[in-house]
Amino acid sequence: MCLIVVGWRVHPDYPLVVAANRDEFYARPTVPLAHWPEAPDVIGGRDLEAGGTWLGISQAGRFAAVTNVREPGMAKGALSRGALPRDFLTSRDSAGKYASKIDGAEYSGFNLLLADGDSLLYFSNRDGNPRPLASGVYGLSNHRLDSPWPKLLTARENFAQALLKLPDESAFFKLLADQSIVADESLPSTGVPIEWERLLSAVFVKSETYGTRASTLAWQRSDGIVTVHENSFGPNGQPLQSSVISTAE
Repeated sequence: MCLIVVGWRVHPDYPLVVAANRDEFYARPTVPLAHWPEAPDVIGGRDLEAGGTWLGISQAGRFAAVTNVREPGMAKGALSRGALPRDFLTSRDSAGKYASKIDGAEYSGFNLLLADGDSLLYFSNRDGNPRPLASGVYGLSNHRLDSPWPKLLTARENFAQALLKLPDESAFFKLLADQSIVADESLPSTGVPIEWERLLSAVFVKSETYGTRASTLAWQRSDGIVTVHENSFGPNGQPLQSSVISTAE
């Protein structure tokens, strides 16, 4: 997952709203949006290579998502980062209790968002101790929370405007589909070749081998109803399928 924007207790009728793009190699095997067989109350995609997930939400409103920290050349962690959201979503721990048990040294660099219905928490093994977040709109990519990367600043601004139009989803999917490449002078410097910096500077990433695999909009209404809408894509951004799961059904 390479871009997540979260609205936490900003909208009076939608206390949790998440818009996210998962960027990954197209060859990595994936199960798209579904209820999990071993935990039917959890809704999310699954990574078949390591068994984890990048984003999921439960019918009770427990939410978790992870992104990697872009740090080329660093040694790979012993454990898969996708296990972090998976294990939280299938546990009963509060966000704080779960985060306190994570040994960050076991993983490559990660950013983790956890919501348990009462709190939203951010934890990165590259950014100090877990911390709860106040109500607001937050953006996360492949650096620390709210790092001022151009695509993240644009996505946060557009997300705040899209919140005003709920339950209309179109503005969220419009912001997630933004393929604008940032000018070289505004690119972050993360240690990857300039061609990759350009490619990854877009909100929606596309190429023949790597890009945005899924655009996801998930929310919980104030009455407890949870809805997840996911659009999936193949090489060069080719649309594959669209799925919607709602606990109202």
